[in-house]
Amino acid sequence: MKAMILAAGRGERMRPLTDHTPKPLLKVAGKALIVYHLEALARGGFREVVINLAHLSGQIRAALGDGRSWGLRIHYSDEGREALETGGGIRHALPLLGEGPFLVVNGDVYCDYPLRPRGLAPGDLAHLVLVDNPPHHTEGDFAIEAGRLRTQGQSRLTFAGIGYYRAELFADCRPGRFPLAPVLRAAAGQDRIGAQHHRGIWSDVGTPQRLQALEAALSTRMPAV
Repeated sequence: MKAMILAAGRGERMRPLTDHTPKPLLKVAGKALIVYHLEALARGGFREVVINLAHLSGQIRAALGDGRSWGLRIHYSDEGREALETGGGIRHALPLLGEGPFLVVNGDVYCDYPLRPRGLAPGDLAHLVLVDNPPHHTEGDFAIEAGRLRTQGQSRLTFAGIGYYRAELFADCRPGRFPLAPVLRAAAGQDRIGAQHHRGIWSDVGTPQRLQALEAALSTRMPAV
């Protein structure tokens, strides 16, 4: 199984930090956000990783190289000057991800969820990891019912930006820029997505304030991820 890290976004809410540094290269506790993912993927047994690029792509290539520093082989999916959003970025990278299921992780989250290869249930197009709703997203995204992803429910949770997918999920999507959420909602409406609730550490590092909060938290506990 291959993995993909989403790293093409401009990081508008993180400006001015991202004016000159790609968001995945911002450091927390002395280490770039994306490096935490690479280390976790290597520990979990992955050997090939795809990283999509757009904003300041040269810096990411220069920092990560071919991945051998982590025992990985990195392939780059270049989207040009403007990122294709999450859905479009994954679809664009499909030729690099192979025929089987693959893992996708947002490059701007920090999480102790174990990034390991896993299969998908027969007929399923995806399996998502959900977490407790953070203060900035109290309404959540989806609900879980008996291990199945639902678009409605009383106890809604937040999508962690971690999911396992089949290429077939994007079969009806045209090339270009599009978000992932509508694709997931359509498949969930057909009962073709599994889900689980991760109750561990998770942070959406979307603003300078959240970056500072994560830095403070890690400086005191330094959890292993």
